[in-house]
Formats: sequence, C-alpha cells, structure tokens
Amino acid sequence: MLEQGTISIHTENIFPIIKKSLYSDHQIFLRELVSNAVDAIQKLTMVSRAGEYSGDTGEPEITIAIDKDKKTLSISDNGIGMTAEEVKKYINQVAFSSAEEFIHKYEGKADQPIIGHFGLGFYSSFMVAKQVEIDTLSYQEGATAVHWICDGSPAFTLDESSRTTRGTTITLTLMAEEEEFLEPARIKNLVKTFCDFMPVPIKLDGEVLNRQKAPWRESASNLTQEDYLEFYRYLYPFQEEPLLWVHLNTDYPFIVNGILYFPKMRPDVDVTKGQIKLFCNQVFVSDNCEEIIPQFLMPMRGVIDSTDIPLNVSRSYLQGDRTVKRIGDYIAKKVGDRLKELYRNDKEQYINAWKDLGTFVKFGVLNDEKFKKQVEDILIFRSTAELAAEKTETPAVEVQSSDSDVWQDVNSNSGNSLPYTTIKEYLERNKERHENKVFYCTDEASQATYIALHKNQGLEVLFMDSFIDTHFINFLEREYQDVKFTRVDSDLDNTLLDDKSSEIVDPTTNKTKSEIIKELFEKSLNKPKVNIRTESLKSEDSKATPPAMVLLPEILRRLRDMNAMMQQQNADFPEDHVLLVNTAHPLIENLLTINQGSIIQGEGESSSEQLTKMICQHVYDLALMSQKGFDADGMKSFVERSNDVLTKLTEQASK
Repeated sequence: MLEQGTISIHTENIFPIIKKSLYSDHQIFLRELVSNAVDAIQKLTMVSRAGEYSGDTGEPEITIAIDKDKKTLSISDNGIGMTAEEVKKYINQVAFSSAEEFIHKYEGKADQPIIGHFGLGFYSSFMVAKQVEIDTLSYQEGATAVHWICDGSPAFTLDESSRTTRGTTITLTLMAEEEEFLEPARIKNLVKTFCDFMPVPIKLDGEVLNRQKAPWRESASNLTQEDYLEFYRYLYPFQEEPLLWVHLNTDYPFIVNGILYFPKMRPDVDVTKGQIKLFCNQVFVSDNCEEIIPQFLMPMRGVIDSTDIPLNVSRSYLQGDRTVKRIGDYIAKKVGDRLKELYRNDKEQYINAWKDLGTFVKFGVLNDEKFKKQVEDILIFRSTAELAAEKTETPAVEVQSSDSDVWQDVNSNSGNSLPYTTIKEYLERNKERHENKVFYCTDEASQATYIALHKNQGLEVLFMDSFIDTHFINFLEREYQDVKFTRVDSDLDNTLLDDKSSEIVDPTTNKTKSEIIKELFEKSLNKPKVNIRTESLKSEDSKATPPAMVLLPEILRRLRDMNAMMQQQNADFPEDHVLLVNTAHPLIENLLTINQGSIIQGEGESSSEQLTKMICQHVYDLALMSQKGFDADGMKSFVERSNDVLTKLTEQASK
C-alpha cells in the first residue's frame, strides 16, 4: 500500500455539505466527470505537441460503463492520467482546500455551477455515490498505476494498481436512492443534455452518444446556410425557421463564441424569458443567459460559449461584472452589424423580417445608446406612400431612387402590400407639403377612415402599430425635436378641409349652415363634454368621406394612455373628445333638410324631429365605433337605435 490517511480539511462535515449543497441538481455529477475526462485527453494532446510525450496518443474517447449487479457506474478516458503524487495534490489537497473555501463562501447558493474549479467537479460524484474509486496511469515514462478509494468520509486509501493502459477510470458505487443512473436511457439523456458538443466521442455499450462538433466553434466561412438552419432545428425542434442569425467569434479582450438566431415571434413566446443556451468550453451550463446578454435581445435563441463568464457567482454579481457587461456590449454590436449588413445587401429579406425584427430593434434603441447609434438609420416604417407602391410582374425589391430608401416588397408571400421608409426619407419627401410634420396611425382597422382621408389628399401616413410604438413615438420626438408627430385621428390638417369663409348666412335664422348643424347635433346628443365641430372635408366624391369623425386631441390622449399605464389598467375612452361633422356629406345635407321641414304638431316632437335626433345619434355612434369607443351598454344602445332608425325610415317610405 502506497499510503493510507485522511484528507486534510478543517471542516469535519464537508462531505455532507458536498452531498447536499454543492449542487442543486445531482445529475450534474456526470457533466463534471465527463468534463474532467475531456480535459485529460486535451492535456495529453498538448504535451504531445510540445514534444514531452512521444508515444501514440491513439483515438481519443470516453467510455461509460454500467454494472447493475455491482451498482456501479464508471467513466473512463485515454487521456493524460495521474501519478500518485498528482492524485495526492489534485484530489486530496487542492480539491478539498478549494472545496472548503468555496462552500464557506457560497453555502446556501446551491444553484451555482462549479465548472472551472479543478477537482471540485470530481467531488460532485459523492452526491450520488457511497464509494468512489480512481484507477489511473500517467503518460509519464515509467509511471506506476495507482488506485484511490474513498467511502465518502475524510478517510482514503491510495495503492498501486494493475492498470496497464494510459488514462483514468472513475468508478462510482451508487447509493440506493440514486440507482436511476444505472439506466442506459437516463445516461444517454444526460450526455445529450450536457455533453453533446464535447469534442471527444462519448460511448456507452459501443454506441457514440454525442454529436461532438460544435458549429459555433467553426469559422463562419466554413458553414453553409443549411448548417445554420440544421443547428437551429436541432436546438429548437418543431419551431418555424429563424429569420436570420449572428455568428459570434472573438478571443480579445475576452473569449466568446456563439450563434444567435432571431426567431419568428409567436403569441405564446415569453419575451422576458431568455432562451439562449450557455456553454463553457462546449460544456452545457444553463438554459438561459439572462444576466449576460442585453435585455432587448432576450427573445433571441442560440448558444453562447465563453470561458470568461464567471460561473460560480450569484446572478447579482454577474449583472455588475465588468467583463460580463463588455461581453453584452459586444453581442449587441454584432447584432447591430448583422442588421446593417442585411439592410444593405438584402432589403427584401430585411422587410420580410421586420415585422418580427422591429420589436427587437426598437426595444434596443430605447434601452441602449450605442445600439441606437448603430441602427438609427435603418429603422423602417410601413407607409401609404404612392411613390413606390406600383408592383412589378416579378418578385423583386424596387428601390425608388439612388438617394431614397423607400422600397416596395413585392413578394406575394410576405403579406406586405405597402412600401417601407425611414423617418428621414419621409421628412425629405414631404417637406414641400408639410415640412417637419409626420402623420401616423396606430391601428390600421379602427383608423382606416382617417388613413383613407389623408391618403386621398396625398398626405403620407406611417404605420406605427406595434405594441412598442406607443413608447417609440416619444423617443422619435426627442430625436426629431423640430418635428411634430400627429396621429391621424387627433386632428385634421388644413389640407384636408375646405375653406368655410364663403358660407352663406341664412337670412331667416341669421346663421350659416355649419352653425345650424352644430346646434342640431348639440341638442340631439346632449353631451356637454363632446365638442361639436363642423368642417367640410375635401374629396372628389363627398360620399367617399365619413359623415362624422371622432377626434382625440394628441396631448389629452397621451395623458390618458400614460395614466392608464401607471395604474396598470386599460385606458377608458375619454368623455372629452371632438365630434367633427362633415357638412359636405350628403347624409348631413339631407339631415339638415329633414330638420328644416319638421312641423310641430301640438306638444312634443314631430316625427321628422324624432328621426333627425335619432340620425344625429346614429352618426355619432358610427363615428365612435370606428374609434372602438363603445362599451357593452353603448353597443346595446347602438343596436336598439339602429333598429329604431330603420323602422322610422321604412314607416316613412311606406306612406
């Protein structure tokens, strides 16, 4: 026997702490032992290349063996091996002194992985084993094979071994409650989870269990588009194809490798939960990198592999770590570079991806000044512009001119029927008609009437209809302080209105047509908080314009939305709003005629007055409906009033 003794430690109960507190998940032991085996093989390669070993290194491999009768699980490698002195140093002394220090510092934080602490990974085996053996033979010429055994107490024995092959075998005699690890299916699953991309074949019963090749460690020039797509399908099966990807590869001033994908955004995707897998030297560590990547990139997927990310510290420490912050900045910059590259080289793909990409990009612009400067010139918005709206016979990207970035995606599968533009190009294009003014909409369906009104008069409208755009408009106003951003339903530009100065005054009432209509609606609606405004809307066909529109003043609407957000509730439709009555519409003209012809019969209202009042209310309801201004009671009243109006009209028609 070479030696018998006790491991030098100060904490008598260190083994119970290791068993219960070193890791929160016992299955991690396999990852640690296989990682050590990979290290041993790579070290042999290094000493061989350095000329310190002239023997045959052979084909590297790690073998896992299960013996259900003996309740043992073993992990063998053909790597560098250890001498008796190295076992004493790395297993008995360094490991335990490091373990004691580590446990004192991080006791109670059992979710922290230990990768990178030499020897500690080995001791994770005591979480599942009642006895652990090391059988090893060093690569050094004339070395003696040794056998180390420990039963989970500080006592150990170290003896000579009959082993004749270079390398190390770790044998675990499993505790009764851990015998699940004697099932081949369980081991295969763990290897796939934690060790799939380790660069050494891992075998069980002659079958290689792991893929070995880590695409993120390859040069981007060596990978095809299909390689990237195949890797994404492997990581995230049964998902739609990604929009695009970013390949990370740097070794200064830190080491980071990885591939990040922009996924198709689906309603069931939680954008606050990270789905990027964290690796360290191709060893799987975690399912997310929430403390490492910028928050706005959280919905991205893929892999980040770095040895410069401290893995044995708390999340709060990670968030404040300078290197981690620089790595996050590097990732954001690479994403920005990739977006600009796509914008320059493939605008069609950029447009097709923008519906999903836009949320990422805008969120990043709002939260990261460096990223904002990178991408501020490639922020695009769908537009009603006619300039580039013509379609060609074959799918292509139509660029308007050499000095403009308005383009039309004519791919019939893209779902985009309108061109896209940047704010700068919008302002340049419209400076003759309305300098430093931007018209926008936030809901294409409910604001369709307002959009059409602007479009028919040649006013370009931008679609800012994603959930983030409410906040993004405020950002744009800070960036373009001389520009006024006006939602199409907040007020109407003078371009849309006819001049009322030439209206004739009725000598019998001494009032203009507009004044009479205003009074008629005020009386019929009896809503003091609704401001009735009469205007004649420009149009070649007055029937094509709405008889009335509800306008929500920009400032008041934003205050309402802000209050609702702060109180975490839906914004109620404001009682104070504007009802703009279109005096040029035939319905309003007819309404005026009906009202002027009403004859009071005794007390009360004539049938014509009743019909006039109901039509005024109906016109108001229709204007409210386009703004989604109804609650349940309002909708009920609208349906009942619609029936009454139709009944009145049919009664008159039948006389």
